Amino acid sequence: MANRRDSRIEPSFEGSPRAKSSEGFSVSEEDRVVPRTRKSAAKGRSAKVKSRGRGRDRSRRGLLGIATRLVYWCFVLCIWGGIAAAGIVVYYGAKMPAATTWSVPDRAPNIKIVSVDGALIANRGTSGGEAVGLHEMSPYIPEAVVSIEDRRFYSHFGIDPIGLSRAMVTNLVGGHFSQGGSTLTQQLAKNLFLTPDRTLERKVQEVLLALWLEHKHTKDQILEMYLNRVYFGSGAYGVEAASRRYFGKSARDVTLSEAALLAGLLKAPSKLSPARDPKAAEERAQLVLAAMRETGKISDKEYKTALSAPATRAPSYWTGSENYVADTVMDELPDLIGDVRGDIVINTTVDLNLQKIAEQSIRRLIDESGKKLNVSQGALVSIDDSGAVRAMVGGYDYSTSQFDRASEARRQPGSAFKPFVYMAALEAGRTPDSIRNDAPIKIGKWTPDNYGGKYYGKVTLATALAKSLNSVAAQLTMEVGPDAVVEAAHRMGIQSDLQANTSIALGTSEVTPLELTSAYVPFANGGYKPDIHFIQRITTANGKVLYEGSTGSAPRVIKADIVGMMNSMMTGTVEVGTAKKAAFNWPSAGKTGTSQNSRDAWFVGYTANLTTGVWFGNDDGSPMKKVTGGALPAQAWHEFMVAAHEGVPVRPLPGTWKSTPSDTIVPDEIPSADASQTPPVPPAAVGQSQPATPSQPVAQAPARQVRTARPAETVDAAGFGIPSDSGETASIKHPVPPGNVGGPTKKRQTSILDILSGG
Repeated sequence: MANRRDSRIEPSFEGSPRAKSSEGFSVSEEDRVVPRTRKSAAKGRSAKVKSRGRGRDRSRRGLLGIATRLVYWCFVLCIWGGIAAAGIVVYYGAKMPAATTWSVPDRAPNIKIVSVDGALIANRGTSGGEAVGLHEMSPYIPEAVVSIEDRRFYSHFGIDPIGLSRAMVTNLVGGHFSQGGSTLTQQLAKNLFLTPDRTLERKVQEVLLALWLEHKHTKDQILEMYLNRVYFGSGAYGVEAASRRYFGKSARDVTLSEAALLAGLLKAPSKLSPARDPKAAEERAQLVLAAMRETGKISDKEYKTALSAPATRAPSYWTGSENYVADTVMDELPDLIGDVRGDIVINTTVDLNLQKIAEQSIRRLIDESGKKLNVSQGALVSIDDSGAVRAMVGGYDYSTSQFDRASEARRQPGSAFKPFVYMAALEAGRTPDSIRNDAPIKIGKWTPDNYGGKYYGKVTLATALAKSLNSVAAQLTMEVGPDAVVEAAHRMGIQSDLQANTSIALGTSEVTPLELTSAYVPFANGGYKPDIHFIQRITTANGKVLYEGSTGSAPRVIKADIVGMMNSMMTGTVEVGTAKKAAFNWPSAGKTGTSQNSRDAWFVGYTANLTTGVWFGNDDGSPMKKVTGGALPAQAWHEFMVAAHEGVPVRPLPGTWKSTPSDTIVPDEIPSADASQTPPVPPAAVGQSQPATPSQPVAQAPARQVRTARPAETVDAAGFGIPSDSGETASIKHPVPPGNVGGPTKKRQTSILDILSGG
């Protein structure tokens, strides 16, 4: 075959190109089956394709290699990162106490203050509210909080990797910190154990503590602890405090829209507080409602209904006059039980219904007459015969001023102080029928004028007290001595320092409404001075008694016959004297008072059931416009006492006194002294005489009660008779008798030092 192939002779054509073989033979190109040019082109194309394929392969192998290397190094970095993280956790974990010693700290103690019938007055303490079980609070509250703060709360193990990753991406894209990845468990761990500092150490400890909490407690227990401790703004810690603070109701009664508002506060409690910015709080609440709808916690209908609830501004502070009582209770608490180490319940003596009536009366009178009469503040205190405070209003509005004018403000009592002057005089031997000459008198350079410039001439002490005659009170003070008046006032319950000078007769020494009212209580209960108290009992949340108020007998501070005479005289103040507007269908007595230029207006009155004192004035001491004790104070007293005595059986005032001719002391028997030698005394507060107005009928005492004294009987130069406020005998314009009237019972020379020092 090889020879035959080699010996083959191929024909040649002239002009045709030939190809030579390796042995020297040539072959025509046309003789080839496949032309050389096509075969070469095909080979070229094939080479190019192969070249491209090899390039793509090399590219693929390069990318795969890069990806492989990237995965590898990422894996390596993760390993080293995990090792580093573990090292950090071990390092900071080692600095923490052993896990076996970890325990959830006790919640800050709550102090629950309740009224005499168990109604809530206030919650005090760091938290500002008692703990409420998850099953007790409105179900909307935990649903709202979980929906907006930690949707996977019931599925994660204390740390939420999904939520954490989402927060990291959001923060990286936004370029700033806008979302947090902490779970509710982590937030609870931070609140229970850690400071709010944003440090790596604190974050590591937070994670460890969150894992421990999830291991030791159920999800519901963790959520309950969180809701009862987290800060909701405006000083409220826990849902109960926040509900009381913003809505005036318990967390048990919170609605869907209110629960959404509470849950919305957790992002920025102080900034979003409805007390500060109700619009911002409402906008955030709408986001919470949308989250609840997305998670299926509420229906579309519930969502639309909740959205229609308008935004309201919460009070900037606790409101309600009962908070004045709560403040006083908190002041007294340390002396009774020391430090509070757990939740306690304080049972007070306050009747919350009477408290509300008192507050409404004070506010209504100021609202109606405040601008016209230039009066902006008022106070009321009511005490029963045992010394239990039944109501105390310390001002017009607690939310705008927490200063308690009832127990802290010292003001001049004016003529409301005169009962102690008359009491000292009765103890020195005078009687209600003793006669004094009411006329302009002069003690040194001081002339104690009567209100309106009216003088009645010769009057009994009963009339002088009922008409609040300043000249007679000054005479009696000179007779018995200022020291005796001061001693009587302190014995009855006044605690403030009193200046023992002649002007004390007109109430120039300052006292608080609480102590002045308490000093009238012995007149109402028959002469006994009880301990004034607000607290009946203190117990733990489990009912263990920590303090029980004493029920011991009160000491007698005034004799029964003196009580009878004082009550006979002060009855005249209400029946025919300066407090006729206070009269109602109960036997009552009391005394009005107005300080100089009407800076203070008082009425302190009592029945055998309650003693109540009322004050009106201004914090800056500016004068009111002719407001007297027989006006606004008497009106407020009347409104309060009518409500307080509704349905209560009528009781007469204690004590009896029978007027007899032998009791009367004629003017000639009064010890005399040269009052003109007495050094000058500064001008003092002026009493008042109220125009006659019809009074309501007074209930008659039972037949066994003997009341023959004439409470407002007077005498004039022509004989016995009751002077009118407008007749000639009611106002003696000339000085009768001369200025040297009255004097101390002990004959001695009086110096300015004696007067200023109480001698």
